Amino acid sequence: MRNPLRRTPHRRLRTTAAGALATALAALGLVALPGPAAATTAPALTVQYRTGVTGATAGQAAPWFTVRNTGTAPVRLADVRLRYYFSSDAPDASYRFACDWAVRGCSNLTGAFAAHTPATATADRYLEIGFTAAAGTLAPGADTGDIRLRMHRSDWKPLRQGDDHSFSAERTTYADWDRVTAHLSGTTVWGSVPGGGPVDPPPAQALFDDFAYTAHDDPRLAARGWALRSWPGGPGVPGAGWSPRNISFGTENGASVMTLRTETDGTAAGTRQAEILATSMKFRKGTYAARVKFSDAPVHGPDGDHVIQTFFAINDLKAPMADDYAEYDFEYLPNGGWGETGNTLFATSWETYDSTGAQPPVNTHTADRAGYAGWRDLVFTVDDTDVRYYVDGRLFATHGAAYLPERPVLISFNQWLTDLAGPPERTPRAYEQGVDYVLHVKDKVLTPAQVAERVAAYRTAGTAFEDTVPAL
Repeated sequence: MRNPLRRTPHRRLRTTAAGALATALAALGLVALPGPAAATTAPALTVQYRTGVTGATAGQAAPWFTVRNTGTAPVRLADVRLRYYFSSDAPDASYRFACDWAVRGCSNLTGAFAAHTPATATADRYLEIGFTAAAGTLAPGADTGDIRLRMHRSDWKPLRQGDDHSFSAERTTYADWDRVTAHLSGTTVWGSVPGGGPVDPPPAQALFDDFAYTAHDDPRLAARGWALRSWPGGPGVPGAGWSPRNISFGTENGASVMTLRTETDGTAAGTRQAEILATSMKFRKGTYAARVKFSDAPVHGPDGDHVIQTFFAINDLKAPMADDYAEYDFEYLPNGGWGETGNTLFATSWETYDSTGAQPPVNTHTADRAGYAGWRDLVFTVDDTDVRYYVDGRLFATHGAAYLPERPVLISFNQWLTDLAGPPERTPRAYEQGVDYVLHVKDKVLTPAQVAERVAAYRTAGTAFEDTVPAL
């Protein structure tokens, strides 16, 4: 049900948010979105292989690789996958992967095992190696340098590699090896698949971040495409500040957690808020998910401030009422605000608005006036039909095709005060919002259960970060 009391405050919010986002995009070099890229020569990759362990049976295998760009265009390594094919020693055998050394950094590699179908006598599994965004770009003619890997059985029983498709005991120095395949954005560009069978369909391109960082100034944050806000402006209280130091990282029950902290003494000068946002507008259709901890009370000091706790996706307004604007919000108000007097969770989809305030905005929202304190699984999906919002596996809202995005968006979390109408005393207080992970799967609509399965798979594989969503 639409709340008419919310429209006017939210119109004012959009006006201030517009300036804030414009400032943010300017700071990140995203003021002008790129148009379609010019056609380039098809990229080409070559894989060289050698083994560090030559025995037909050994305690572990040691496949080592280099990847060379033999094309004429740069290749983003986050779009590259290598597959090393082998025959499992037993139907129930499981395997583990490790990186001993990589010129691009072991922390910038991912590894996962999967079944190869159709199976052959020498290949019914493969080890897939991927790269994070921090691995960078491979220029024409350049190579990755050494990628020295190990794999072993989980039970540490001897591993039989003499009959594996991708293994060669004679390869003790690097040379081209087409029994390892290379895939670029899901397309096989090097090597032959065992048995000559069909190549698996392209894997879904995804962003996953477990937020396993050390502090707000961890250099991996910027390398992986995140910005912690420090610039002034809305939304919220005019004159309030935004501080990267108000974002911290730690653990809770063994899981890595990011915490956004908002502090205030009831004055604009004494208010510091928190926001983290992706530096690239490259997300559009697909699934967006995060596990977020909302709070109904401050961690210290008097309660009652109109604090907003969020998970959202947004792009920049090019002109008042521009029809290619898009925004999708989860916003929790533990103490009311925007005309609400108590706990309220909003899901809001935006088509456009007038930054001058002369015309009413075009948006729709769903509100539940109930408490949502604690950890919540938030999912919203965007396809060709509608936008759907889920909370803890339950369908919360469906918003129609009028609100589908015409342009890509970026992903963000923030926590801020909508006004200073809280406790009258000038006693310092602070509110916190937690974030466990964020996930975006490009062009695929997942159910909340499938989201949970995918996150569990990342964690089982020890993958704290992956970004295979191509930049636009």
